[in-house]
Amino acid sequence: MTNALGKTSLPNDTAAANQPAGPTKPKKEWVGRKAYDYEKYMNKPSGGTGAADESHAWASNAPRYEWDGEFGDVPPVHAELEKILFQREFAVKGGENFSQLLVEVTQVSEVKVNPIKEFKDAGLHPVVLDTITRLLEYDAPTPVQSYVIPAVIEGKDVIACAQTGSGKTAAYLIPILSKLMGKWKKLAAPRPPSSAHMDIKNSGVRAEPLVLVIAPSRELALQIFDEARKLCYRTMLRPCCIYGGAPTGPQREDLFKGCDLLVATPGRLVDLMNQPRVIALDRLKYTVIDEADELVQDDWEESLGRIMASGESNANEDHSFLMFSATFPKNARILANEYMSTDYVRLRVGRAGSTHRFIQQRVVWVEDNLKQGALKDLLYTLPPARTLIFVNSRRMADLLDDFLYNSGLPSTSMHSDRTQREREDALRNFRLGNTPIMVTTGVSARGIDIAHVMHVVNYDMPSAMHGGIDEYVHRIGRTARIGNRGMATSFYNDRNDDIGDELTKILVECHQQIPDFLQSKMPEGELIFEHDDNDDDKESPEGLPSADAGPNASADAGAGFGGDSGSNGNDGWKADGNGEDEEAGGADLGGAW
Repeated sequence: MTNALGKTSLPNDTAAANQPAGPTKPKKEWVGRKAYDYEKYMNKPSGGTGAADESHAWASNAPRYEWDGEFGDVPPVHAELEKILFQREFAVKGGENFSQLLVEVTQVSEVKVNPIKEFKDAGLHPVVLDTITRLLEYDAPTPVQSYVIPAVIEGKDVIACAQTGSGKTAAYLIPILSKLMGKWKKLAAPRPPSSAHMDIKNSGVRAEPLVLVIAPSRELALQIFDEARKLCYRTMLRPCCIYGGAPTGPQREDLFKGCDLLVATPGRLVDLMNQPRVIALDRLKYTVIDEADELVQDDWEESLGRIMASGESNANEDHSFLMFSATFPKNARILANEYMSTDYVRLRVGRAGSTHRFIQQRVVWVEDNLKQGALKDLLYTLPPARTLIFVNSRRMADLLDDFLYNSGLPSTSMHSDRTQREREDALRNFRLGNTPIMVTTGVSARGIDIAHVMHVVNYDMPSAMHGGIDEYVHRIGRTARIGNRGMATSFYNDRNDDIGDELTKILVECHQQIPDFLQSKMPEGELIFEHDDNDDDKESPEGLPSADAGPNASADAGAGFGGDSGSNGNDGWKADGNGEDEEAGGADLGGAW
């Protein structure tokens, strides 16, 4: 039964309550499920350096444009490599709403920059401009790119707080590579011989990168590396990626081939910094901290301090620091004040910790013991689509993956207890669509940018101890990237009351439907969001009024999924207590199980 608040009262027969209430078969066919290949991973631990590990095609060994001593200043086009690097079906393209993705950019610092409206206005090197317009097919810069690109071109240190999916990675890689493009012969470390038969262990060189990008997770590091491989095409600058979980042997050998741009997780970088034969940071011109708020909260302070200090040791003292983050907490401000120049540029793109209207957010009341059936109903009733399902524990990720697989659905799971090989394989198969349903913990919530993720499900809502409302925003940001549309469904019950107030404000801000059980939390008057984003490092105010939506106010949030998401009409799907699902031109996802 359902009470006046839309909450489900449990029947006496608990076993029956756990059975899925909806259809027994999907309305439309998913791809065939694939059995988990346990033999593939047996007796092949990811942390060692044995032959079994090193023969594996690690993501850090992905193809890239390789330096050849016979090239002139501008290397030739490589048609076959272009097909590998710029596969259209796996690229996240600006969606039909990209032109409406107009958010207010606030220049917080006293130092201001003039934004660009088109890439051709930025004074980029012709090779870099050709890559982003012809191969990547970027039509226009995103808001964060409009400001960061000219700031880096002018040689400024930069702090940028931007929403997830805003194009941050390209915002810093494009100008950095453009500025280094014509100077690599003067600035770069000696290159190894280009012979294909070279003994790399004996003839290799020490890695002395010009650019260092630090990321908090392995998955984000590989995501940035993938973007760097594309943007480094024909620049003569060689990107590399090092991260924990994978054996160090192949990563060292890759560094011995030369490294101009290094993407790294802090732990593995510090390990290799202790091996002077392998890596030195004396030539650094740029240090980029991506997802800085995550790094300063994960006990990386000591490692990060050592890495940042290394960036100041280059002989010419012309080093630039760039910091990107969804929020700008006190620890991140302290880090910035210690290492950045006094005339740095600080930008806020939209409201810190906010999301946008092109994600249709649906919050459904589901008691814990009914979640499996509710999820099965959800996946069976909606058209098959690439779907990310978030849970709060590694054990639940595996249990839910097993449940979905045994229900005939093509699923996989990824979490920190998986070996690095398993994590890379899971992400690869999800990206390729072989297993279009992935159950994961927060390990994927930050930065992962996969094309065509149409649906995010919060099977477990993030509690305060799991990141709270900020984690919710990061999770749902895996869909509706760069002007595309997507849907986020969240299972909510009494255990999630600690984020109910902030969740309701997010829904109101984005003009989403407010379910009955959250109506009592509707704010009165102007929306006020709590955040820790002010400049002084004393007591933070309890909250500041949200930034004016500016040009966003004209964006039509009603098109696409579900029509007018600001209404209380039916606009999705629903399942009633008899197990029959109703398609209603839309339907009511604000119901309950």
